[in-house]
Amino acid sequence: MIPPPRAPYAEDSSLSLGRKVAEAESRTRTPFARDRDRIIHATAFRRLKEKTQVFVAHEGDHFRTRLTHSLEVAQVARSLATALGLEADLAETIALAHDLGHPPFGHAGEDELQIQMEPFGGFDHNVQTFRVVTKLERRYPRWEGLNLTWETLEGVIKHNGPVSEKLDRPSWNAIAEFDKDYDLGLSTWASAEAQVAALADDIAYNNHDVDDGVQAGLFRLEELLDVPLIGPILAGVYKDFPDLDPVIIRLEAVRRMIGAMVDDVLAETHRRALASKVSSADDVRNLDHALVAFSREMVEDLSRLREFLMNRMYRHWRVNRTRSQARRILAEMFQLFMAEPDVLPTEWFARSQNRDQAGRARVVCDYIAGMTDRFAIEEHRKLFHLDVWN
Repeated sequence: MIPPPRAPYAEDSSLSLGRKVAEAESRTRTPFARDRDRIIHATAFRRLKEKTQVFVAHEGDHFRTRLTHSLEVAQVARSLATALGLEADLAETIALAHDLGHPPFGHAGEDELQIQMEPFGGFDHNVQTFRVVTKLERRYPRWEGLNLTWETLEGVIKHNGPVSEKLDRPSWNAIAEFDKDYDLGLSTWASAEAQVAALADDIAYNNHDVDDGVQAGLFRLEELLDVPLIGPILAGVYKDFPDLDPVIIRLEAVRRMIGAMVDDVLAETHRRALASKVSSADDVRNLDHALVAFSREMVEDLSRLREFLMNRMYRHWRVNRTRSQARRILAEMFQLFMAEPDVLPTEWFARSQNRDQAGRARVVCDYIAGMTDRFAIEEHRKLFHLDVWN
């Protein structure tokens, strides 16, 4: 395949706005490729291997984790960006970073930390991701965080659209404070590359949740025949391969659905680019709508698919039972660490000292949010069960 010509509204790494702390450029990598490598080497990125999407890490080796999900998102983002003539390194970098702030136990963990942190400024996984890359990762002698480029930071916090209306929320205080010193243009859209990463996230999780849900036995493949988008695709696979192994039928249907969603994004984005007459990256930011998007028909079909998954997967009693256990684990640990901070590991106990209640709660929250599922389960067992003494 011959790569398409570079889009006039693509980002250009040679014109990057740079980093908050100035440093010499790499001799071998573009600024965005360097950002990607820093994310891959981050401790928070490695921990994604045992942070879950829907299923807890110990429930099976074949289900997606935050790490495998992030890799799938990055692959789709890079393919989309290349096909659109965009800066693929930037799209891939933002995709790899987008889940770094997720706590253990998927959305159950996030929901529980939101409850526990409500009196102390709240919790938001997007803000936590930003804090990971700007503060919590400690790997360099001259700065906290990863010192990523302006374009990557913008994409991390704005990939789903403008966020200026969120700055009054207590949970977004960290973004408001950072923005005072380093303006990220929070009232505008992010680059087309960041928008590609956001759509790649949608493509990845819709498809792998279908795959994981069938594998887990939460619903049967045949039940998807009446669901828009996946239903007609699945019927086509059955028609083309009537005697095929059900496992391969599932995988082929998911593969075709990914292709259909990618094709839809490409067509809709080209249509919007022509209609909006965008000719620069700044033109993309100053639009009053997203440039990279699904068509209206695809959005409607995905809404129906998500409704099916919500009823048959995310609210399944087996998933609910795991969510309940996970939330109790995090709630009990949070409350114990707040009441007895001296049971925190030495480094975290030191960070919690000489702070008010809200400051201590943020340290406790950071510690818990960084845990993997497996570590959280084991830490809870050590703290609350006497059998570990044996």
